[in-house]
Amino acid sequence: MYKLIVRPILFLISPEKVHALIVGLVKVFFVIPGIKPLISMVYTKSHPKLNREVFGLKFSNPIGLAAGFDKNAELFNQFDAFGFSFIEIGTVTPKPQPGNPKPRSFRLKPDKALINRMGFNNKGVINARNKLAKSPVRKVIIGGNIGKNTLTPNSEAVNDYLNSFIELYPYVDYFVVNVSCPNIKDLKELQDTENLRAILSALTQNRAEQLIYRPILLKVSPDLSWEQLDSNIEIATEMKIDGFVATNTTTSRDGLISNKDIVKQLGNGGLSGAPICERSTEVIRYIANKTQGKMPIIGVGGIMSEKDALDKLNAGASLIQLYTGFIYEGPGLAKRICKELLK
Repeated sequence: MYKLIVRPILFLISPEKVHALIVGLVKVFFVIPGIKPLISMVYTKSHPKLNREVFGLKFSNPIGLAAGFDKNAELFNQFDAFGFSFIEIGTVTPKPQPGNPKPRSFRLKPDKALINRMGFNNKGVINARNKLAKSPVRKVIIGGNIGKNTLTPNSEAVNDYLNSFIELYPYVDYFVVNVSCPNIKDLKELQDTENLRAILSALTQNRAEQLIYRPILLKVSPDLSWEQLDSNIEIATEMKIDGFVATNTTTSRDGLISNKDIVKQLGNGGLSGAPICERSTEVIRYIANKTQGKMPIIGVGGIMSEKDALDKLNAGASLIQLYTGFIYEGPGLAKRICKELLK
């Protein structure tokens, strides 16, 4: 029904407007008594065999909603009804910012892909903190994906990451350090050795002063060379962070079947969806082998089917996240993956 009726209608509207529409509808409908249990009954699959313990956290299943969907911590209490055991909010920055000029999100339907250059548009860390603080009791695990404001120079980026880290620390269950998004000018420079070491050092030092331990993960780019990835792994190990999210979106346009002129007209931005699936799985396997499986990995990038999910888990991911697959394949994808895992 989703792919035959709902998706064609939604795809008549621009991606960003559809996202706003879904956020609004979910907020309205989930206020109605009985709606959430009904949605949960339809889209959630529960079984003890699906349970996972990763980073010291207990997940009811290995499937989460990736950062970018719930940017402002508005939907985390609703979206577990669609079969997700964890929701990653953000990317959150210290100050509110509008992001890049519109239009900034585009579909490549022949490729089952999206191109976005949103630019960390969000309402800021104080807004996210306040939203989370209003729901101290929740069933779903929350990850906080943090980044720097666009206008913050890289020389001061540590302060941005530390600011959001401190504000969100009491309210999220784990953190993701996003230094790999291709849509923020010069952000990728923070993946360089000294910049990355400075950011992770500041966060781990602050964590050492806290009463509760929060796992810290590094989100890596699929566009890194193996040598660059080795450097990231080395620094992550040195800084004693807890794992990786692999991978972010890509700037590559290789292998697309969409019209090349149309793709060129859409301009720059991060590509997600089916075309990135294989590369993401390669990176997961590489990290798992390099770390001998000792550093957990959340696998994300192009999971459009049950097979894609299994491939990432078999490559070494402990958990997986959906985003573009959720948009193209519909709200039943998480449940279908869970059913496959139980076979």
